[in-house]
Amino acid sequence: MRPLSSLRWKIALTTTLVCCTVAAALGVLVHNVVSRQVVGEVRKEVARDLDHALGHYEYGTSHGDVNVALDPPGLPRPLRELVARGRTGSMVGTHDGEPVMWAAGPADRRALAVWVPYAHTRHRLRDIDTAILVSSVIAAGVVALAGVFLANRISRRLTTTAAVARRISAGDLDARVAFPADTGPGAHRYHDEVRDVAQALDSMAASLQERLEAEKRFTADVAHELRTPLTGSLAAASLLPEGRPKEMINDRLKALHLLTEDLLEISRLDSGVERADLAQVELGRAVQRAVAGTGLSAEVRIVRDAVVLTDHRRLDRILANLLVNAHKHGRPPVEVTVEGPVVVIRDHGPGYPAELVEQGPKRFRTGDPGRGRGHGLGLTIAAGQAAVLEIGLGFANAPDGGALTTLRLPVGRLPEQD
Repeated sequence: MRPLSSLRWKIALTTTLVCCTVAAALGVLVHNVVSRQVVGEVRKEVARDLDHALGHYEYGTSHGDVNVALDPPGLPRPLRELVARGRTGSMVGTHDGEPVMWAAGPADRRALAVWVPYAHTRHRLRDIDTAILVSSVIAAGVVALAGVFLANRISRRLTTTAAVARRISAGDLDARVAFPADTGPGAHRYHDEVRDVAQALDSMAASLQERLEAEKRFTADVAHELRTPLTGSLAAASLLPEGRPKEMINDRLKALHLLTEDLLEISRLDSGVERADLAQVELGRAVQRAVAGTGLSAEVRIVRDAVVLTDHRRLDRILANLLVNAHKHGRPPVEVTVEGPVVVIRDHGPGYPAELVEQGPKRFRTGDPGRGRGHGLGLTIAAGQAAVLEIGLGFANAPDGGALTTLRLPVGRLPEQD
């Protein structure tokens, strides 16, 4: 059940509250108008009877109506005081315990009063009030249901838009809201803000996808274009005479060669063509071999070993890049801990930048302060290979300092072959 604080219930409750307020105001207005009209008719009737009674009294003839009397004991006091001042008037009161409409006027310094039954009028007013109340409740209920329907429709569309936005932020750039266009006869007269938001999101996703695809193509093209002349340069450098110049040229060419290979690897990861060659691997032993293969100093501690389903070569690539990053941007000692299917790599340097922890690795960023804080291509490749292996890769900073990188490997068995 959705909380009452959701947009759907807010709209529905607001619509119902407004409807009830309008219904109450209209009910009071109708009640006052109808009551004034009904009571006015009774006042006219009793005033007409009083005029007839006063006329008969003036001429000394009998009125012929039993509802006429001089100074009757049940005459309300306000009417007596009004007649004492020489004026006539009418008001609701009782006579012999029954509701009546009184009217009285002066007759030889006495009060000549007439009265007509008022019980029927009260029942009529009560029936009118009941009808007004029932109509208001029905109208409020209908409007409330309509409000819930419309609010639910708006809420579903906004929820769909939000879900697509979350998919896009998670990397699914093919996700689209794709609400159908309104081509009805009144489409040009009505403005649909929710559709506008959805179309803006779809347009943003399409534009972002085009830019990322262009960036991927550029990366792949640059790497491929560099590879051929770089290979020739390496071959030509090998023909140089031995000495310091040859060593410097070879060092720079090897660095450029590694960068080109990294770019090609990133382009393959971006294209989605990489497929893992899964096998059951003893994680502790695999981590020890990977650390030893890097030639970098790191303390490996196996708390609890586990058999995981992974690609040995790609796992070595991930661990090597993480260890190189720890030694390059952190400080020793570098610790690698295996606990079940979880591997934690920690250094004791300044830790990861806040934007890396929040947003993940970004390519073409280095740790050189002159070129901006960052992490180069190593972490980007590690994140891409982890995605291929369905490894959870997390970046954080230890409370007492240092960068923490956590790998959560999937545990499972290979499907049996027939």
